[in-house]
Amino acid sequence: MSLPLVVAITGATGVIYGVELLRVLKELGQETHLIISESAGLNLKIETEHSLKEVRAMADVVYPNKDVGAAVASGSFRTRGMIVAPCSIKTLSGIANSYTANLVVRAADVTLKEQRKLVLMVRETPLHKGHLELMMRAADCGAVLLPPVPAFYHKPATIMDLIHQSIGKALDQVGIEHELFRRWAGHAGSRSQ
Repeated sequence: MSLPLVVAITGATGVIYGVELLRVLKELGQETHLIISESAGLNLKIETEHSLKEVRAMADVVYPNKDVGAAVASGSFRTRGMIVAPCSIKTLSGIANSYTANLVVRAADVTLKEQRKLVLMVRETPLHKGHLELMMRAADCGAVLLPPVPAFYHKPATIMDLIHQSIGKALDQVGIEHELFRRWAGHAGSRSQ
């Protein structure tokens, strides 16, 4: 049996990345432990048709963001890693500075200290120098910075195709097999004859 994956949804725009990630993981049979920030709950109402209850039901275990005594707050609770989708700049700042004032940041800090994969789907644009410095700090601690920047080589036809490519890249980082997008196999004209 595989270890659980921690999924956090924070208050940046793009909560659909976290929602769709949970849906895909459920379909793949991957156990998930979910933390939703208070701002993410608000963004669910603004950006999607999904209710907080519906999103919580997609996960195997759900923790309140204020519960810093939850299982995922300890390194002795084994996981396969953590994906923060989307990751707000506030959350990035907390992670980069080890300011563990809530469970999202504490679980991320634990993931880093245990040398597990932490994938941050940072959502902000444009980025100023302070944002970039926070990203560098998080990367120096071992985090994978994976802003949901769309690719077009797989010829996306819908917004969901773009979302799937981004969350597929995140799943690649934590070693979860999927078929969410067509992978690049080289340009037909560049193959040897």
